[in-house]
Formats: sequence, structure tokens, C-alpha cells
Amino acid sequence: MSENEVVLVVGSGMRRYREYLLAGAARRHPVWLIDAADPDWQLPYVTGADTVPLLDRARLVPDAEGLLATAVRIAGERPVAGVFTYDETLVMATARIAEQLGLPGLSVDGADACRNKHRTRTALTAAGLPQPAFGYATTEAEARSHADRIGYPLVLKPRGMGASIGVVRADSAAELVAAFTVAERAGHGGAPAYEGGVLLEEFVRGPEISIDGATHRGEYRPFFVAHKSLGEEPYFEEAGHVVTADDPLLHDAALLDVLTRAHRALGLQDGITHTEVKLTDRGPVVIEVNARLGGDLIPYLGKLASGIDPAAVAADLATGTRPDLAPTAGGTTGIRFLYPKQDCTVTRVHLPAPGEVPGLVAAEAMVEPGARLLLPPGGYLSRYAYVICSADGPEACRARLDEAERAVLLDATPLEAERADA
Repeated sequence: MSENEVVLVVGSGMRRYREYLLAGAARRHPVWLIDAADPDWQLPYVTGADTVPLLDRARLVPDAEGLLATAVRIAGERPVAGVFTYDETLVMATARIAEQLGLPGLSVDGADACRNKHRTRTALTAAGLPQPAFGYATTEAEARSHADRIGYPLVLKPRGMGASIGVVRADSAAELVAAFTVAERAGHGGAPAYEGGVLLEEFVRGPEISIDGATHRGEYRPFFVAHKSLGEEPYFEEAGHVVTADDPLLHDAALLDVLTRAHRALGLQDGITHTEVKLTDRGPVVIEVNARLGGDLIPYLGKLASGIDPAAVAADLATGTRPDLAPTAGGTTGIRFLYPKQDCTVTRVHLPAPGEVPGLVAAEAMVEPGARLLLPPGGYLSRYAYVICSADGPEACRARLDEAERAVLLDATPLEAERADA
């Protein structure tokens, strides 16, 4: 890259969860930000910025044409070396920019193969990878037909949502209609291109992990493995993750083979991905592949544990550079998200003081007083706080997360009590 070349970052996200990524990208390459609001906290990290609507306000979906026109104009005024996003909703628009400007990155077809969960499952099955039996339904009758063929338990999910929104388990025919309704309704909260229809899958048993990996000219390499914990059944809300720098799974031949073949089957040549996998008695099974860095601060955990800067990796890939994935630290870091026991209105969140819990890295409230928290299916991601702890190994880290969770106190009024008072 020459000194005046920039990397476009599409969408900066919320400061609490994404500042470390924008800062990391800026340390690697000069950044030009395309965002919906004038830069504020972003100013120390950007060479310049364009403020344009990220969403089509009439439909509340990414304004792909407007973003593309903005990127083309920027490229006409200064040299652009790459483009990337860490926002799931902007993945397709960013892929269009890369294709139009002839930049490295995921193709539009490759990004769609990740965004559309039905396409993902179909492509991986055709490639002969271990996959759950599945079907796609737009009506309850179609759902019953697929369920009869696949058998129970089943997992039902919208075909284009993220963060486990609308993902629900059905253990019997009696639970199927309600589960189909939950998944189908949740699917209308995202992009219209992926609205409607539900993916039904055989429930695959085994611990679940996620892998942030880099693909450069078709060569896939993993660099973070996160071990996931889930919330209350029958839903699949993510309750926490633990990342260890020298996790043996980073070098597991069977897992690496499945990941490499999956990326090849989806047509992913250049870019960063976040892949969710279950470790089953028949080997690693890919649940989904996301065309972006992981959410839930997983890349931040990986950075703390290993020293690898995930934003630098993403920026390198965006410019066609093979990233250095050698760890510079060794340890384990984990996060625990705290959910209320029932629907409630928050009065206050009490956090542990610095030094109160061994290994505590951060404890943050995620809501303000007065916030209403609704558990699935009434609401999703209703977290009131998170804690992050570091330790020498996974078990010690989980023990510290347990202690940190106990130190966080929630003052709240159950919604049932509010209704009774009213």
C-alpha cells in the first residue's frame, strides 16, 4: 500500500462493542469510514469519513445502491486499497463494493451463500460434508412434512437472521407449530431478501464452538476458537464464550479439513469468517458460516488471550495481504452474559468493584434503568450485563466467571407484578 491509500470500513457499530476493531484497523492501515452519523468517538481512528444513510429508511434495510455509489465516488477521489465490515447486516452491500471496485474480499455470491442459511446447508450437503438432515418450509404443512421425514428433536431457524434470534427446538409434533411460528416471525426482523420461510434441521448433539478464520486466496486458517455456552432451552441464546490462545482444536486435522472444505464449497476465496461448529460423535459438523468477524466480543476475547489483533487480520485480508496469525501471548479469556430469570423492568444493575473478583477484566451494564427485558420468544438478547475474566486455563476462567456473575446484582420489577399493580 502507498501512504495515501485507504481502507474503507462500512459501519462503525456501537462504541462499547466495536471501538477496539476500528482502532485495530487504523493501526494497520489508514481508514476511511462510511457511516450513518458524523464521526465522534471514531475521529482518532479515521483519516476521513463520509456520512450517508446505511439503511433505506422506507424499508429499514441496507441501502446497497447508496453505499455503492458513495464508495465509487470515494475511489474516484483517492486510492482505495480495500473494504470490509464487521456488521452482519452490511455484509452483502460491502461485497458489492469490493466487486465493483475490483478489490479483494468475499464475492457477492459467496457472501449470500453465508447469509442465506438454506443455501449454506444445501451447498455443504452437496459437497459431502457431515450435515444434519434438513428441509425448508414456508407453511406449517411443509414443516410437518419435513419433520415427519427428519424426526425429532428438530431445530427451527429463520434463514437470514443472526445471533441465534428465532432459533428454537421442537421435541415433538405437539411443539412444532409453536416453534415454526416463533422462527417464521423472527425472520421478518431482518433483510426482506431473507424474510419468510424456516429452515428445519435435525438436532445435532455435542458441544458447540465457533471459529474466527482467515481465507487468503483460497487458503483457510483458523486463529480463534471459542467454546460456547447456551441459555435456557428450548432457545439457543448465547450465554458466554471462552477462548484459549493455544486451543488444541486450532491444530485438529479433522476440524481443519471440515472448515477448509466448507469454505471451498461456499466459494469463499478472500476474507474473514466466523464459523459455528458442533463436535459430534460423527465428527465436526458445520452449523453455519458467517461472512464477518464474530460478535459477542469474541474477537476481543481472542485478542486478550492470544495477542492477535482481529481487526488487523480483517484489514490485511481486505487489501489482499496474507495476515500474520502467530500468537504473541498465551492465556484464556471468557465472557458471560447475564439474563434475567423472567420478563422485567430494570431498576438498577450493581457491578463488582475493580479487584473484587480475581482475573476480572471488565464488568459492564448493558441496559439503563427503566429498560424492559423480554425473554424469548417475546424478545431476544435481553442481557442486563456482561463480565469478562482471564485465567491460565479454561476451567479456572469459568470458575472466575461464575464468581463474577454472582457479584453482579440486578434490581428489577417482574412485568407480572407491574401489570398487577396497574
